[in-house]
Amino acid sequence: MEAHVAALFRAAGFEAQIVIMQKGQDPTATARAASARAEIVVAAGGDGTVSGVAAGVMGTAAVLGVLPIGTLNHFAKDLHIPLDIERSVATIVARHIGRVDVGEVNDRVFINNSSIGIYPSIVDVRDELRRQGLHKWPAAALATFRVLRRYRGMRVTVEIDGRETLWRTPFVFVGNNQYAVEGIRLGERGRLDEGRLYVYGAPRLHARELPKLLMKALLGRATHSGEFELVSAPALRVTRAGAPRIRVALDGEVARMTLPLHYRSRPGALRVILPPA
Repeated sequence: MEAHVAALFRAAGFEAQIVIMQKGQDPTATARAASARAEIVVAAGGDGTVSGVAAGVMGTAAVLGVLPIGTLNHFAKDLHIPLDIERSVATIVARHIGRVDVGEVNDRVFINNSSIGIYPSIVDVRDELRRQGLHKWPAAALATFRVLRRYRGMRVTVEIDGRETLWRTPFVFVGNNQYAVEGIRLGERGRLDEGRLYVYGAPRLHARELPKLLMKALLGRATHSGEFELVSAPALRVTRAGAPRIRVALDGEVARMTLPLHYRSRPGALRVILPPA
């Protein structure tokens, strides 16, 4: 793969220095070091890799390029970056630079979303099943089934502009800009430059009812079901009584953070190479 990528850049007149990330290596620190010597730092991988590299590029003179070779590639899809390698390399060498927002929680950057509640629990169980030898997708399916069956939800307080709202919910999902929550565009974002966070919860649902909510979303009935809540703000604060620390998902990766969680949007903070308009 790396030889093919290097050859594509060389054919376009660029000599690419490729760094193969080792297990446990910090992509943010690696990208920040690369930003001191390169005009373009390319993240080749899925959303977790792109997020880590983006955090390292921010605040430097370098610009982010994206080679979407991961499993889902939500960030690339929302920016309409081509998903095949040849076209994504062509996009990078064309150098059409734009600015997009990122989100932050307790100074940790995310490019897509962050969440607490059921999803970090599923990730923990999935990773344990993978350590036991299961492949990725069977482990994810079994982990989801196990967590949905027993997860009791959580009580959190969401504070926006000094106004507090108490939720008992299976999840709190914070999007960097607005996600479509129903229909064929479910899970997509129409723009990444609004400068706002969108907070999603299901205060009237138990975890075992989430598959039913997903079906309503696919059928375009989620927002009118009364089971779904959405608020928007440039910044917010999330607390949970009796828990000094909590597991937080950021672009598919899970970290433990100290409460309260301080979320904010950073409008236009990331320079990234985009396809021509």
